[in-house]
Amino acid sequence: KDNLLIFLKILFIGEGTFSEVVKVQNLKNGKHYACKTMKQSINSLEQAHNLREVQAMKRLSPHPNILQLHELIFDPDTRTLSLICELMEMNIYELIRGRQYPLTENKVKHYMYQLCKALDHMHSNGIFHRDVKPENILIKHDVLKLADFGSCRSVYSKPPHTEYISTRWYRAPECLLTDGYYSLKMDIWSAGCVFFEIMSLNPLFPGSNEVDQVSKIHDVLGTPESMVLQKFKQSRSMHFDFLPRKGCGLSQLVPRCSAPSLSLLYQMLAYDPDERISARVALQHTCFRELRLGERRAVGLQRNIGTVDADTSSTPSSVEHLWRIARQGRRQQLKHITDPLSRRMLHYPMELPKLNVVLPAPKIPYPVPSLPALTIPHRGSLPAINSKKCHSHSTKPREDAHRSSLKSYYMPPLERKRGDY
Repeated sequence: KDNLLIFLKILFIGEGTFSEVVKVQNLKNGKHYACKTMKQSINSLEQAHNLREVQAMKRLSPHPNILQLHELIFDPDTRTLSLICELMEMNIYELIRGRQYPLTENKVKHYMYQLCKALDHMHSNGIFHRDVKPENILIKHDVLKLADFGSCRSVYSKPPHTEYISTRWYRAPECLLTDGYYSLKMDIWSAGCVFFEIMSLNPLFPGSNEVDQVSKIHDVLGTPESMVLQKFKQSRSMHFDFLPRKGCGLSQLVPRCSAPSLSLLYQMLAYDPDERISARVALQHTCFRELRLGERRAVGLQRNIGTVDADTSSTPSSVEHLWRIARQGRRQQLKHITDPLSRRMLHYPMELPKLNVVLPAPKIPYPVPSLPALTIPHRGSLPAINSKKCHSHSTKPREDAHRSSLKSYYMPPLERKRGDY
């Protein structure tokens, strides 16, 4: 209870079925956090630590693309539990809401690459999310983090699972057509729907109910093969059947999408979960080739910097080494040197001594005739440059940088009304 007095409520962020989120400030260090208070009554602190969401966040942290849990606060009087998490700027839905033009494809790839990293980290640690949607994907300074692990489940748990767990618009076919027989591949389907929504600014399958949801999937992807439907029928007590239909395809809905991005989108939205791509394989897709190369360059540069730091950690033993360090501007890393001569060399770097080696004159295979010297008649001194037009810099003041692309980042939060999905 004393910890509750440390945090000051500043702003209401949002409310869900099972919790509400507010922005709070720590009165000790002045930092801002997101406080998620559960509506479910908790009997003890031990029960709070055993919650599925708390267990998942502890197991998955730290990771650059997973929301970090800083503190767990339990009030025994009101029997309420609060999760103090890092504060992000917005979610994906708030990012794309109200935009007239979609994001650049490189920006979309950057976000999807981080989302696939978060899903790969989750799945490799034995957890799948079960509720991947734009509202649960947070962004801050172009860093994406997956949040809201209240619906997560262990990949080792045996089906049947809860049927109506994922939000309908992002629910995979195996969740719609079976009695809870689904696995971690449902997260990949939801991520594919998010992928499409970021590119087109519109949801891919906005079904109004379960039947309409399946119909909208078939409108785009077409009805699956009979073998796939038979696989689903074995895990469904109620009989169903669909008339053969050919979908319009994803390329018709996102005509400006590049071939690598469209290929990844089709693999993430494979109707059969066994044919659907995994998060780890998706990270190696051609769509993310430039991002992988950029990461390798960054790692290589970091290693080179680490090697130089390791070399400069010891006392230099040669004049050449001191001269090289001074030329690289690494004087601040050599404050531990106590030798006066070495310190003077750092402040006044000298050139390397020339070697007393006489090089032989180059041999010319054929005689070169000597040319007469050219004489230029003297026409007087050159005129002084005193005109403003001859100045290298311009007298026109520099204009402000273009900031229209940042307007969507500072839109006021609005209430989202999307029905009962």
